Amino acid sequence: MKHTYFDHNATTPIDPGVLEAMLPFLRGEFGNASSRHELGITARRAVDFARERVAALVNVRPAQVVFVSGGTEANNLFMKGAAACLAPSQVAVSAIEHPCVARPAQELGRAGWKVRRLAVTAAGELDLADLDAALAEPTGIVSVMLANNETGVVQQVAAAATAARRANAWIHTDAVQALGKLPVDFAALGVHAMTVSAHKIYGPKGAGALIIDRKLGLRPLIHGGGHEQGLRSGTENVPAIVGFGAACDLAAARMAGLRARLEALRARLEQGLGSIGATVFGAAAPRIPNTSYFAIDGIMGETLVIELDKAGYAVAPGAACSSANPEPSATLVAMGVDPDLARGAVRFSLGAGNTTEEVDDFLRALNAVVTRLRGLAAMVA
Repeated sequence: MKHTYFDHNATTPIDPGVLEAMLPFLRGEFGNASSRHELGITARRAVDFARERVAALVNVRPAQVVFVSGGTEANNLFMKGAAACLAPSQVAVSAIEHPCVARPAQELGRAGWKVRRLAVTAAGELDLADLDAALAEPTGIVSVMLANNETGVVQQVAAAATAARRANAWIHTDAVQALGKLPVDFAALGVHAMTVSAHKIYGPKGAGALIIDRKLGLRPLIHGGGHEQGLRSGTENVPAIVGFGAACDLAAARMAGLRARLEALRARLEQGLGSIGATVFGAAAPRIPNTSYFAIDGIMGETLVIELDKAGYAVAPGAACSSANPEPSATLVAMGVDPDLARGAVRFSLGAGNTTEEVDDFLRALNAVVTRLRGLAAMVA
């Protein structure tokens, strides 16, 4: 069965133009970018050009772009690399961070750092008053994501950066979900470091970057030949990096038009969700344009995802589920959502290829699944 894909926050398909840019470096142009012969020089030029394209999308100099394998590595490089240059104090991360920020923070806790989880409001936005309270204590590191991967809620990172800098703390933002969906300007945000990734913007898996303030003290996680300004040793993944650069060009060219179209599709979706009594999380806050996170009371999110998959629609559950102990989304728990309702959460994330007809078909399928599940529940009761 061919599925209609509504899980673009998990990953996106490679755009044909991006793939076309990559193909020469998967075929004849296979040189190592550190080699001094013609094949190596060609690869180096391709990496440098891609670095320029990534830098242009986020308004930095190319030298501020450190290529890594993806968002997880970039987040770990900042959290652990910055901590290695500082005396242990407090590390403050929002309560809704992705595990690839939250878990490195926990590791710092085992190394003598005090870990502070910053509260969010019921709408899913960072509680700036709680950040101010946290910064009353000596704090070395702050990390607040730019857009939440579940709710899509956009965080007040610029305000958080102003507060962190005032307290002499290094501040980082994971911008993986925001890149390509909203304008992302490193200088305007005022952060010291920012994480971005290729496969969320119609590029390949296996390429990401940590964008850095050159004054940032950072120790590498991977030692070797001194690649990427000594911050990330290892032979560069030239095809993926080239694809990342091409994906950044694509994102810049179509961002405004795509944003408007996805917002219209989401509005259509959420109008339909309202007719079946769904709760949409984070709808009162600014969100990235493609994301709707909802639950239907009395229906487990994992069940709904499985049934929709059978009907030909790919969406994502909002909880870390196992058959024995389904846990509600940590993001929703931080927002104060009732755990039973949170266990019903489903994430729907649109992409460039989705259409009005697909959204309408999804709503019909969802209504049929919900009606059937409610009927089964009534029979059991």
